[in-house]
Amino acid sequence: MKLSDASKAVKKTADSHGLLHEMIRSFTTLAQTLNLSHAVKQLGSTRQTVRRHITLLEEAKGTPLFVVEDRQYRLTEAGEQSLPEALDILARGNAWLTGTLRHVEGLQHLSKVLPSGWSFWQQQRPISEMWTADRTLLREVMKAWALSGGALEHEAMQKVRPYFMVFRDSPAGWICVELGDSSSYVSWFGWSNARSSIGRDLGKMPGGDEFARLLAMPFDEIQRTHNIRLDHIFTQIQREEDGPMVPISYQRLLLGGRFPDGTFALISIVDRTHALRIDGLDRSEIERMPAELIMEYEENALKHE
Repeated sequence: MKLSDASKAVKKTADSHGLLHEMIRSFTTLAQTLNLSHAVKQLGSTRQTVRRHITLLEEAKGTPLFVVEDRQYRLTEAGEQSLPEALDILARGNAWLTGTLRHVEGLQHLSKVLPSGWSFWQQQRPISEMWTADRTLLREVMKAWALSGGALEHEAMQKVRPYFMVFRDSPAGWICVELGDSSSYVSWFGWSNARSSIGRDLGKMPGGDEFARLLAMPFDEIQRTHNIRLDHIFTQIQREEDGPMVPISYQRLLLGGRFPDGTFALISIVDRTHALRIDGLDRSEIERMPAELIMEYEENALKHE
């Protein structure tokens, strides 16, 4: 299939001058505001430039992204379908330029350090590491997941389910619908504070909206694949409202599961431990989490008989 003249012009100009990035910025900003004047103000651009960017994108994609009715912008179906990926492209592109996002041995590595001293480090790890790890929680969860086929109510899940945090996708983002009594979330915040998170979205950490999109990508990946993912994570989180930021080091296992009605359930299990390997992060940082915050559990009680 031959590209249209407009598409060829878009590709040539975008490759040489980075126009594609600005075109996507115009699209995402207008898509989120649905108001040309507001979009122009946010972008520090002009109405003519934003309109031109949208026209070029629509020519390149071969479909309208917006319709205008009574001078009010509205996304077409193609525009709605294009928006999430466009936002991801911007987030990934900016993160790549700043060194926030990269790959180590083919697996995702994410890091961000703010002037305030807050930091977030996440490195995806091979699933095979769980079979030789000293700690058994995540390994037993994966065994139960395999035996149950991901069904939350299956008998094989009973012993490990108290460690689960379960999410459901929604138009507002990932919503917490279940917190296990033995989960890291509950032991970190205390049950009285943690239970207020049920029915709420993931919330925002420092770092901005684009960084929040990067943090949600592993959840989105599991939803697409219904598979599993292991990450080692170090950051700082408050344990109580208005309290100080406390270093936390943990391994996190994400699994694709099923609610009783067959709909998708995202299962998250966190094991707080100093046993992390994150490229570029010194071990002394990982061990800043107080030793008394390492999770304790009875290993034999987790095993499926």
